[in-house]
Amino acid sequence: MLLNYDPFDAFRSLDRFTGGRGQAGTGMPMDLYRAGDHVVATFDVPGVDPGSIDISVEGNTVTVSAERSAPSDAAEWMIAERPRGHYSRRLTMGRDLDLDQLHASYVDGVLSLTIPVAERSKPRRVSVEHTAAPRTIDSGNEAAPGPEKEEHAS
Repeated sequence: MLLNYDPFDAFRSLDRFTGGRGQAGTGMPMDLYRAGDHVVATFDVPGVDPGSIDISVEGNTVTVSAERSAPSDAAEWMIAERPRGHYSRRLTMGRDLDLDQLHASYVDGVLSLTIPVAERSKPRRVSVEHTAAPRTIDSGNEAAPGPEKEEHAS
């Protein structure tokens, strides 16, 4: 007998139960990618008042929150499909990012966070030192290069 097992069925059931509001239904869909020496996070937040956007950093956690309000409570709504309210996303970033240099911009409904990779985490070359002084081995002990000293008993 052949059984069709779908490991994602539980997630689809959850989406059906919540009305299809998985991670993308948070009101702040996000993309995260690395571009050269920076990590960029972009959030779709159309219709959000730029003054309501709050970005906070604590340790290696970045929290982004914003609010989209309804135009008027006195209106008689016929259809209300656009999400409204307070939205928040919390991102735990790697320690390899310089969160002190985080830059944020909001253009055409897209909030962008640009975070540089920390200098200590960037690829670098390490030079190798070497000496031309010969080393000798005596009775299984390695002798350090340099002049030998005589010991005098007093």
